Amino acid sequence: MHEATLMKGLMRRIEEIARDQRAVRVVGVSVWLGALSHMSPDHLVEHFEEAAAGTIAEGARLSATASDDIRHTNAQDVLLESIEVET
Repeated sequence: MHEATLMKGLMRRIEEIARDQRAVRVVGVSVWLGALSHMSPDHLVEHFEEAAAGTIAEGARLSATASDDIRHTNAQDVLLESIEVET
């Protein structure tokens, strides 16, 4: 399950950043989708909502930008660009 692995890594990073910033809640997440990540923005939203349930990021707004560059160094990845938190 490629999606599950990507989402676990993404959620782990979100939680690390939120903890480092002493956040009480993550309100926004911005993500970049590689052209070969096998994820569309709509597909990512579904998986994100499921992965975020019960975490500090539950209910966070998700913004996703999809690349069409299959030669990009990170074409297979889902990259966290930024998070917005409440402290």
